Amino acid sequence: MSNNSLPNTSQDSTAVKYILISISLIFFSLFLILPLIVVFKEALAQGVYVYIEALTSEEALSALKLTLIVLLITLPLSTIFGVFAAWLLSKFAIKYKTILITLIDLPFAISPIVVGLMYILLFGRNGWFGEFLSNHDIKIIFALPGIVLSTLFVTMPFVAKELLAFMQTQGKEEEEAAIILGASGWKTFWYITIPNIKWSLLYGIILCSARSIGEFGAVSVVSGHIRNRTNTAPLHIEILYNEYNFTGAFALASILTIFAIITLIIKNLLEYKNSEYLSPINK
Repeated sequence: MSNNSLPNTSQDSTAVKYILISISLIFFSLFLILPLIVVFKEALAQGVYVYIEALTSEEALSALKLTLIVLLITLPLSTIFGVFAAWLLSKFAIKYKTILITLIDLPFAISPIVVGLMYILLFGRNGWFGEFLSNHDIKIIFALPGIVLSTLFVTMPFVAKELLAFMQTQGKEEEEAAIILGASGWKTFWYITIPNIKWSLLYGIILCSARSIGEFGAVSVVSGHIRNRTNTAPLHIEILYNEYNFTGAFALASILTIFAIITLIIKNLLEYKNSEYLSPINK
């Protein structure tokens, strides 16, 4: 059989590659680039002055401030939990490890709306602990503690999952060697474990931060939508949009969009650093 009768697989593969690339670019443009352009276009539709005025209004600043406060509370707690949970599950032989890992995955499986309802049933006026909280003048629902708890529930797994996956592949030979040489458990943790997981830890922190700032469902249930008190940035955007204040809604949305873009850039840099760190050439 002559070579001319053989199928030209090289040309077919090239054609398929360019078709797939074109389809990907079309979807990328329609579902990511175009919405981003619309957000900034609508935000600046009435001019820069109106845009700045919308961002510096009392309600917008209050929403951004509350969002930042929630982030500053939930991020350290999620990070501490994630580090120690991943360390425990990857470095120690414990019973019921599968059950513990499943519990860490639980927030991914439960709808944020359900999470909010769970806290209403626990800490609401007619909830399990409602009478006790009311008698002691402790406010959780429709207040900052409820927003923090609901955000903490949905962000808790991010650092833990990222570190657990990395630490399981890394093994525990270095820690065991340090302990054999006389290092204490804490010294081993601070001088061996933490330096080895730093890039994965930062990656998990970035994901956790993004979820905390953008959380809507659970916070919407427990916040009560009280202006200047319990409205985070996503909730305030919804209120402005429902009131047909499109410029204000898109102006605040543009701030969250900018943060999301910065998060993606940092995330990709950390992925590059992490892959470089794991590369056999760089070890």
